[in-house]
Amino acid sequence: MNKKVKTVLFSLLAVGTFAALNFGQQTLEKTANAASSGDRMVPHFNVDPFWPQPLPNHWLLGRTIGVAVDGRDHIYIVHRTEDSNFMNQEIALDLGRAGCCTAAPPILEFDPAGNLVNAFGGPADGYTWPASNHGIEVAPNGDIWIGGNGGPDSHMLVFSNDGTFIRQIGEPGQDPDSNSETHFSRVAEIAIDANAGEAYIADGYGNRRVAVLDVATGDFKRYWGAYGNRPTDVRATYTPGETLPDQFVGPVHCAEPSNDNLIYVCDRGANRIQVFRPDGTFVKEGLVAPSTMSGSTWDIAFSRDANQEFIYVVDGSNHKVHILDRDTLEELTDFGDGGRQPGQFFGTHSVVTDSQGNMYTTETYEGKRVQKFVYQGLKPLRNARRGVPWPASSIN
Repeated sequence: MNKKVKTVLFSLLAVGTFAALNFGQQTLEKTANAASSGDRMVPHFNVDPFWPQPLPNHWLLGRTIGVAVDGRDHIYIVHRTEDSNFMNQEIALDLGRAGCCTAAPPILEFDPAGNLVNAFGGPADGYTWPASNHGIEVAPNGDIWIGGNGGPDSHMLVFSNDGTFIRQIGEPGQDPDSNSETHFSRVAEIAIDANAGEAYIADGYGNRRVAVLDVATGDFKRYWGAYGNRPTDVRATYTPGETLPDQFVGPVHCAEPSNDNLIYVCDRGANRIQVFRPDGTFVKEGLVAPSTMSGSTWDIAFSRDANQEFIYVVDGSNHKVHILDRDTLEELTDFGDGGRQPGQFFGTHSVVTDSQGNMYTTETYEGKRVQKFVYQGLKPLRNARRGVPWPASSIN
């Protein structure tokens, strides 16, 4: 290599190195400027349109109500399998009219890759299967709790991970009574505080309260209504812009414990989240999409950072997910819109996050599916594009 060529190559290398260093410096300056200007960093997600994998046995999902995660990042869903949730064409296999399809068992378990690894549930001897399914939760020991949400459902069921029946909690077929210590009324959701060994019950559609049980025994411990008041069975009303009611409007749709020992409760009909201490002492509340007349706060999950900085609120009325600052309950951004394409929603119902920060949502009504949103880390709020996942059409 002659001297002139070496000189040219050295010059190009120097220019390239300077350009790279300059680009890196500009990036650092932009990051510093964004931080100094108060540009908030928020979670971003990409939808994974290939999760879960196709179901076997010509199985279909009905209204997919509940979702939960265990310590292995296995995802559990419960869906409604009553015939009314399937068109005649969809259950043609059951009717002997065609080779497809039939309802999947009510409880399905998927591994992190989206493969179905277990399925069970339905009527059997020894317990009363709910007239309609709703919430699902996995206890630290792997037991699976489900709520009954049909008209006569005033109880819950607990199964082992392999589907073996363990216990029935509450007396089926009872009328609503928000002060009962023996039964519930159309439970909406279940969440377990592993450290305290307690289950928080969003109770729910018939009753207007949060109830707390001992996880090991199912024994009743305590309960409360909105603002920590003694609940009543009289339905309160919500009017945008007016004083918030002192009882839950309902349905009480979630009761989720945080890492710092607070309980976040979804009062769906009042578009609000109320925060309590475990003994029912009221702490604060915040509104989400307050002009919504059909309820916006359907379920919540926390971000997986140590401080659980963010709350993800699924909103089945507006068909989206709201992202809130957990401390202030202020909405920072949202994503999703009504539709059936990946990343859109129809009846966004329940939400959970796995250990990697990925988000899973279920859809009721004619949505009938579970979706996975892959966590992409924190990005500046100004880059968040409302209405679609970020970016709109890529999967990482």
